[in-house]
Amino acid sequence: MSLQVIKDAIAQKKMICPECKNPIQKCDKYAETIDSVWEGFGDSKIDSRGSRITLICANGNCAWQERTEFWAEYIKE
Repeated sequence: MSLQVIKDAIAQKKMICPECKNPIQKCDKYAETIDSVWEGFGDSKIDSRGSRITLICANGNCAWQERTEFWAEYIKE
């Protein structure tokens, strides 16, 4: 679910680069973070608490990129 939120923010130009202050253009290597895995007899459960992604500015000469789980901090309304 987080991946769609990130893609929407990038498409709507709401995710802003902290260095050049322009909209972030790309993202890569999305992964859900897992807090715990429980396996019992006939039952299993995975608790996911967040996600991690590489954000890439790709504006002009700005080479900023960051692998982060705090991607929501870059979304500006």
